Amino acid sequence: MKKRKLGNTNIEITPIIMGTWQAGKARWAGIEDKETIKAIREAVELGITTIDTAEVYGQGHSEKIVAQALKDIRHRAVYATKVFANHLRYDDVINACENSLQNLATDYIDLYQIHWPSGSWNTEIAPIAETMKALNELKKQGKIRAIGVSNFSVPQLKEAQLYGEIVSIQPPYSLFWRGVEKEIQPYCLEQNISILSYSSLAQGILTGKFGDNPTFAEGDHRKDHRLFQPPHWERVKNALSLLEPIAIKYHCTIGQIAIAWLIRQPKTNAIVGARNVEQVRENAQAGEIELTPEDIIKIDSIGKEVTKHLDDNLFMWNFD
Repeated sequence: MKKRKLGNTNIEITPIIMGTWQAGKARWAGIEDKETIKAIREAVELGITTIDTAEVYGQGHSEKIVAQALKDIRHRAVYATKVFANHLRYDDVINACENSLQNLATDYIDLYQIHWPSGSWNTEIAPIAETMKALNELKKQGKIRAIGVSNFSVPQLKEAQLYGEIVSIQPPYSLFWRGVEKEIQPYCLEQNISILSYSSLAQGILTGKFGDNPTFAEGDHRKDHRLFQPPHWERVKNALSLLEPIAIKYHCTIGQIAIAWLIRQPKTNAIVGARNVEQVRENAQAGEIELTPEDIIKIDSIGKEVTKHLDDNLFMWNFD
């Protein structure tokens, strides 16, 4: 898989990134550690060498699973993890990074990201200058190689840039969730900041696997996703039916079409999770699909029939 530069750094990332939120198990159902470990290992073997995780995914469990899968071939992978919104004071950032290093069984993290802006999820407000001071110190010590942010608005990103170099931003972005295109993507293009999109398959919606009336196991957070709720769900089903002939044309799945489209958007790389080896193989194959310019436009217009009815709120869920 052809690699790309991460922002202005010499770090090379893959356009398809292995997401491991599900590896933490929290807010997911039916996840098996053994299967996840095999999936992460297979991702690297197939060329998906960039792995995204976070301290909050299962309170470190996801990071530990990544370590179990890759500790003997750590040198072949790029690790991206995140510090949560409740750990943005100077000492808390330092301690959180040490914990992540231990969980990941590594002595450096390639990309360390602020998971949510300070104050999110009812957390204490910490000045971004204080957070960035800690991140810059970790970078100086060689414990992290680059700094990124996640779920930031453009004004929040600009403020962080006052105190250090930000090489990436991680927003929700998919064919069916495109608020990033309004302000974030143009700014990243101007600043050469890499976009690492999460929920690149709209949390599985773009695989087409949910049928007419989706049901979820107890504890599965996806039941609260706004796209599963009326009136959006009817538009989603119609768009999926329009994407199906395009998938047939390319001898692939709708999900693979959605990934192939996404990684051709400006500055965009797609984080895609997987429960098992089979899903990883499907994701990797999406990187080989060569969409025609005409089909890229057609796919784009189908997606907009869903997204034009959404508001500007990038938050995807209606949690209680």
